[in-house]
Amino acid sequence: MSISVLDLFTVGIGPSSSHTVGPMRAARGFVGRLQEQGLLEGVAGVRAELFGSLGATGHGHGSVGAVVMGLAGEEPHLVDPVAAAPLVQRVRQEGRLRLAGRHDIAFRTDDVVLHRRRRLPFHPNGMLFTAVDANGDQLLRRESYSVGGGFVLDEDETGTRTLVPDTTPVAHPFSTGAELLEITRRTGLRVSDVVLANELSWRTEAQVRAELLRVWAVMQECVAHGLGSTGVLPGGLRVRRRAAALHARLLAEADEQDPLRAMEWVTLYALAVNEENAAGGRVVTAPTNGAAGILPAVLHYQQTHRAGAGEDDVVRFLLTAGAVGMVIKAGASISGAEVGCQGEVGSACSMAAAGLAEVLGGTPDQVENAAEIGLEHNLGLTCDPIGGLVQIPCIERNAVGAVKAVTAARMAVRGDGAHHVSLDKAVRTMRQTGADMSDKYKETARGGLALNLVEC
Repeated sequence: MSISVLDLFTVGIGPSSSHTVGPMRAARGFVGRLQEQGLLEGVAGVRAELFGSLGATGHGHGSVGAVVMGLAGEEPHLVDPVAAAPLVQRVRQEGRLRLAGRHDIAFRTDDVVLHRRRRLPFHPNGMLFTAVDANGDQLLRRESYSVGGGFVLDEDETGTRTLVPDTTPVAHPFSTGAELLEITRRTGLRVSDVVLANELSWRTEAQVRAELLRVWAVMQECVAHGLGSTGVLPGGLRVRRRAAALHARLLAEADEQDPLRAMEWVTLYALAVNEENAAGGRVVTAPTNGAAGILPAVLHYQQTHRAGAGEDDVVRFLLTAGAVGMVIKAGASISGAEVGCQGEVGSACSMAAAGLAEVLGGTPDQVENAAEIGLEHNLGLTCDPIGGLVQIPCIERNAVGAVKAVTAARMAVRGDGAHHVSLDKAVRTMRQTGADMSDKYKETARGGLALNLVEC
């Protein structure tokens, strides 16, 4: 199986890759299958059932609206975040939905059912879609699973654990950190060079570069929008946006002699992105929406606080971060519903640390060490969002994770790459810890802070 770095870094809308982007893709895929089989015009009703973590926190994560948009034919990377809420509200008021944007049916938002205490066997984020005709007879029934980072598996793909069972041959196949390091030692290539060589199986080098720079442009736009937005985030907790005020304060102080000032900018960038995500804005899954602020924050730090940083650094950073994301996805999970927040913030921290170590001139061993440090010190991190909203503790957790990634990278490049715990051992430990973790700490809002801070 092969995976492209551009499968990890995709454009979508907040607040959650697994609970918003994934359900939208799954719903659109179901409608697409109806079209392929010539069944769309005969559909009189559709029912969508969400299970496990999706059912438990679907309201807070906007899962119902995401399903409605997907059934209407919208795609996460193309949908206008501003137009999304009115579309869902119109369906709620009129009780009608235009499937795939072309076939009108009776539909209520109650037809998206959230099962708070039931789950499907394969994964905590399970979905069941059913279409019926005017007589109530079933036309199509399909299961789908949102497995983290916006990746969706159809019921026919549940043995692969990848978005598509892609068998494209690549120049340097790897699924572990050890395999990646062995390739770099045998070829003399940097980590980013290895990933780039593999990407050429799908795209030209110019296309890879252009797509990664487009990802970076969306990250920059997200930061800029977050820095310019004020007010209260939706959802009922009345969490105030802080990025704009912090930005104004940093600009006003302008104390370049403060040795900790750079870390305040890292914190600011992460807050800006995750406030945008919580507001349902456009973000890059990196590798998830809940952890979307860490890579942009660290990459902004790299691009603005290192003399001579340019577009080549952006490309190398993202290629290297993608390599680590592939290793984690293959060996464990990037889904908070499956392994807790160690799979989201932990993975993003590890990826960002590796990317930064690469552009700081780190050897492949130092890059792997940076990734391991970033992941090791997030092991056991629970996912306990208050009210099922990607706000508390998620927004601040991204800021802390970004600073931790910078620390991990700089620690690694100051050393010689030798270390006791390998990235593979950290990934294995994350998988085992996730298996041992109680479900109440896996994005269900039934434990931790979600119980100890009463919703307002």
